[in-house]
Amino acid sequence: MSHKQCLTVLLVCVLTLAAFSAAPAADQYTIDTSHSSILFSIKHLVITKVKGEFNEYAGTISYDDQDITKSSVEVTIKTASIDTKDEKRDAHLRTADFFDAEKYPEITFKSKRVVKSEDGFVVVGDLTMRGVTKEIEIPFVVSGVITDPWGNTRMGISAELKLNRQDYGISWSNKLDNGGLVVGNDVDIELEIEAIKAK
Repeated sequence: MSHKQCLTVLLVCVLTLAAFSAAPAADQYTIDTSHSSILFSIKHLVITKVKGEFNEYAGTISYDDQDITKSSVEVTIKTASIDTKDEKRDAHLRTADFFDAEKYPEITFKSKRVVKSEDGFVVVGDLTMRGVTKEIEIPFVVSGVITDPWGNTRMGISAELKLNRQDYGISWSNKLDNGGLVVGNDVDIELEIEAIKAK
C-alpha cells in the first residue's frame, strides 16, 4: 500500500470515528411509579368488567428523540402487588389458580425493537409471565417531553393492548349455564407512564 493510500485509509477511519462520536446517545429515563399506572380490566360473568392494577414495578427507558426506533425499554412488575380493591379476590389471584406469585414473583417485559406505525409507534418485545415468554406488540404514543418546575426532564407515554391470559397458562375459570365464562380470557391493558431523565 502506497503512502497516499495509507493516508486515505487513515482519513476514512478518523471521519468514521468522528461521525460515531458525534451521534447523540439515547437519553436514559427511569419510570416514576408515583405518577404512572399499569391498569387492566377483564370480563366477569360476561356482563361487566373488573378493573385492577399492579402497585409495585420498576423500569428504564432508553429514549432517542432523534430516532425513536432506536429506543428501548425494560420493565419488571411484582406479581404479588396485584390490586383489584378486594383483598379476598387479590389473594386468590396470587395463588396457583392464576399468577402463582410465590413461584413466579415477577412479570417482565424487554423490548427487541421499536417500529413506526400509522398512529405512532409499536414496541416489540418479550413478555414473560408465569414462566411463559411470548413476543408481543405494544402500540404507544409519546405524549410529550417537558421540564418540570424542579428542573427535571420528564416524558409521558400512553399505550393500550390486549392479551389472552390462556397464552400464559392462566386458565382457571368456571362456566355459566349459558356457556359463558366466570372470568373472561381477554385482558385489556392500559399503560400511562411518566419517566424522569437521568441527570
